[in-house]
Amino acid sequence: MEEINKETIVVWLKDLQDRICTSLEELDGKSIFKEDLWERPEGGGGRSRVITNGNVIEKGGVNFSAVHGQTPDKILKALSLDKADFFATGVSIVLHPNNPMVPIIHMNVRFFEMSNGTWWFGGGIDLTPHYVIKEDASFFHQQLKNACDQHDPNYYTKFKKWADDYFFIKHRNETRGIGGIFFDRLSKDESHSKKDRWAFLQSVGNAFAPIYVTLAKKHLNDPFTSKEKAWQGLRRGRYVEFNLVWDKGTKFGLDTNGRTESILMSMPPLANWEYSHIPARGSKEEETLNFLKKEIDWVNA
Repeated sequence: MEEINKETIVVWLKDLQDRICTSLEELDGKSIFKEDLWERPEGGGGRSRVITNGNVIEKGGVNFSAVHGQTPDKILKALSLDKADFFATGVSIVLHPNNPMVPIIHMNVRFFEMSNGTWWFGGGIDLTPHYVIKEDASFFHQQLKNACDQHDPNYYTKFKKWADDYFFIKHRNETRGIGGIFFDRLSKDESHSKKDRWAFLQSVGNAFAPIYVTLAKKHLNDPFTSKEKAWQGLRRGRYVEFNLVWDKGTKFGLDTNGRTESILMSMPPLANWEYSHIPARGSKEEETLNFLKKEIDWVNA
């Protein structure tokens, strides 16, 4: 049986990046990813791939990285870790579509280990619709539940709550979108081996493309007006606020002297902020805001 180590994980993650990029290029039908290879002076590097001005995707990134070196003191303190060198690898994705009826999506799957033997897996997938559609939200969460249930019947409930709590814009008192699943620091315990955790991570990674392609195809030709585009700009603004103020992945990347362009590829091409914007009563924009709450049972919605 193949040993689960950082080398085998890196090979699989690179292949995941390749497969997802191929699926998204087929979906878009116009633009292709441009690859940017980079090296981190302190150790490691990555493959940043960005797609822009497509039929479906206005801007998106599918990034792979594998970095290593001395763990910064800020990270040691934040994660309560003993001093040791680190290795971190993962694939991170954010897609901003043209059509405001197609949702923004984010995925991250990652592995972290230290020279003292500490290791864990982390990641998740979450969806940020500009307009929340209950049928789509139910489909999205059911697919994530299916991926979780293959490995542990408690995963979905636990990781959904984690996503609700994590992807929460505290200063707005609203969730970034309809959540999804989020998990971090999954290591060996009484019920799960390293093999179990790795298999779960692979299931999450493999679920991404089929889920997003299905949702995008459903709505890529939906009609919209300047009103919907303006609302899309405001929702993108909320996305920016979360990523720059609250997202731990952004902070980790910057604190470890990661590549700024790759870290900030999650930003939309355009975003708007309007002072004290309040949607019209009874509008679909108001309906969406009313759905941006924790603890909604989307599977049974």
